[in-house]
Amino acid sequence: MTNTELLSRADVLRHGRTPFVLATVVHAERPTSAKPGDSALVLPDGTVEGFVGGTCAETTVQLQGLRVLETGESLLLRITPAADSGAEGAQEPGEGLVTVANPCLSGGTLDIFLEANLPPTLTYVYGHAPIARALLDVGRVLGLDARPASPGEPLPPDLDVVVIATHGRDEETVLIEAARAGIPYIGLVASPKRGAAVLTGLGLTEAQRARVHTPAGLDIGARTPAEIALSVYAEIIALRPQAARAARPGADSAAPRAVAEGVDPVCGMTVVITPATLSLDRAGSTVYFCGPGCQHAFADDPSRYAHA
Repeated sequence: MTNTELLSRADVLRHGRTPFVLATVVHAERPTSAKPGDSALVLPDGTVEGFVGGTCAETTVQLQGLRVLETGESLLLRITPAADSGAEGAQEPGEGLVTVANPCLSGGTLDIFLEANLPPTLTYVYGHAPIARALLDVGRVLGLDARPASPGEPLPPDLDVVVIATHGRDEETVLIEAARAGIPYIGLVASPKRGAAVLTGLGLTEAQRARVHTPAGLDIGARTPAEIALSVYAEIIALRPQAARAARPGADSAAPRAVAEGVDPVCGMTVVITPATLSLDRAGSTVYFCGPGCQHAFADDPSRYAHA
């Protein structure tokens, strides 16, 4: 896959709201098979598309890439031979830099920048009045994926925010559907008295009702549609609804998940456990490997690695 093809693939993923990590080699000390400019994508299921080095380097990028998807924070990954680093495993000598001692490398060092690409917070805005239009405009300025929505429209599994500014029209239907779908933030633009009255008649559970904010927004003395929209987004930012998505039932299967890890008993590398990870069954348990070399070595003489 060429870099042009890789970037085109990244655009497709962004358009489809699929999170990914773009890994780019920025420095290489030979002997290494990768060179500066080589790049790959790490997807939420652990798939690596592209080239950033041999099997062991790719395995390390896969593991650290999935960790980046969990945190959403980009970092510089340094992969260096264990003999040169004096330690095994991952270390964090400074903010934004992770050093991994990789015994599989042939002697060189790789510096790879892992850039987190997470889809912006998806926000549905209901209504056509000035406040609804302001919510769309301000949301987009803030970098959110703010879209107009209509009652009865299916709610996407990665929807984070619903704001209802319909001034009394179809509020109950949207509120019930959003609450039952587990949307992290649901805002109803209404006066305190009317908002409380609407919620009373919905028959929501206490947990569902807790996600509904009415009057929507922080009390900043907002008067104009733009000021009201600003107050709503101030509350959304303060609550960070995207962080709550991990515990949401039915969340998008493409969303980042907790990374399952294992240790290769031959070389000591930490590897990501996915359906594609090389493995062998041994004494009633599963042993995972970074690559075919370690798998073959273990299969030839399992007793040699019995301590692992």
